[in-house]
Amino acid sequence: MKPVPMLDLKREYDYMKKEIDSALQRCLEHQKWIFGPEIKDFEDAVAAYLGVQHAIGVSSGTDALVLSLRALAIQQNGKEYFEKTDEIITTSFTFTATGDAILRAGATPVFIDIDPRTYNIDVTRIRDYIESSKDSGSSQVVGIMPVHLYGQPAEMDQILKIAEEHHLFVVEDVAQAFGASWKGKKVGSIGAAGAFSFFPSKNLGGFGDAGMVTTQDDGIAGLVRMLLKHGGKDKYNVDHVGYNSRLDTLHAAVLLAKFGYIDEFNGRRREVAEHYTAGLRDLKDIRLPVTDCPFPFGSDEHVFHQYTIRSSRRDELQAFLKGKGIDTMVYYPFPLHKMKVFSGRMKVFGNLSNAEQAVKEVLSLPIEPLQEEESTQYVAECIKTFHG
Repeated sequence: MKPVPMLDLKREYDYMKKEIDSALQRCLEHQKWIFGPEIKDFEDAVAAYLGVQHAIGVSSGTDALVLSLRALAIQQNGKEYFEKTDEIITTSFTFTATGDAILRAGATPVFIDIDPRTYNIDVTRIRDYIESSKDSGSSQVVGIMPVHLYGQPAEMDQILKIAEEHHLFVVEDVAQAFGASWKGKKVGSIGAAGAFSFFPSKNLGGFGDAGMVTTQDDGIAGLVRMLLKHGGKDKYNVDHVGYNSRLDTLHAAVLLAKFGYIDEFNGRRREVAEHYTAGLRDLKDIRLPVTDCPFPFGSDEHVFHQYTIRSSRRDELQAFLKGKGIDTMVYYPFPLHKMKVFSGRMKVFGNLSNAEQAVKEVLSLPIEPLQEEESTQYVAECIKTFHG
């Protein structure tokens, strides 16, 4: 059996080569490398797809998070940054950028445990922390940043309810969930802002780093557009402490070409997930994502950016699969609250045992839109062989 990679970007390129090559050729012909026409075309296409008023291309998913938070700090407080006493609740089981963006915006991250069924933030603990912190007086919760991990939306109705009750903003980290929906609404259109990553491995990925901020709020959109180009409408006369966070024309051109395939490719990911589940559902030694997924197959809710199983023998299983030519990844090996960068700069609410256990057991299997059924079956058979 030939090797099974986590992701074969060459195969994806070959599949849409005509569209991508044409898009790149147009850029070579017009030579408008900064804020070229492809950027607005891509922004307009995404805004229409998500059902938002504004979609703003930026240089990375990390910048999308930072710019969203900075814009909210300016809009709500009239200050460039949040204060350290301003707290933003998020999950500890995510990529570093989620928590790092909160620090870079001046606030303090409050790490909450996850729901072990979905790996997303535990909504009941969000409410518990807010209630327990009311008596503190020394700090205040200003926002919630849920992460739609592995392509599965967080429980947005409950999160929004809590936010409305306590006058908090919600910024969605949508780095892994482009095209996913929560009860009919595309993620990234639900909170005050959505932050997307178009890193090459994402389910909508470019040819390098790229990202996007989405929002229904004209004020947030205007501030983000200023911040991404040094902090002003006029770069020679700026209003805020800004960044050079523009989306490149070339990246926008590639993303616009690939955008036409997003629904097809997300559908193909769900098909691969179905095959994995059919092949592995009888194993008692591992936990499958779909067993705990609240959405039925065939819906547009979960886009399966990753198909992540759990095994108490994760490291042994990963080594075994590597020997069989099967790539796997651990997303993520360390929870944020255990990282040095957050030491002394965070709050941790209660026992984060679910996150601490997940990092020891999760293993993401190869899942890509063009993965052949034979490869998926081979992966499943090797896992079954390992577990006897």
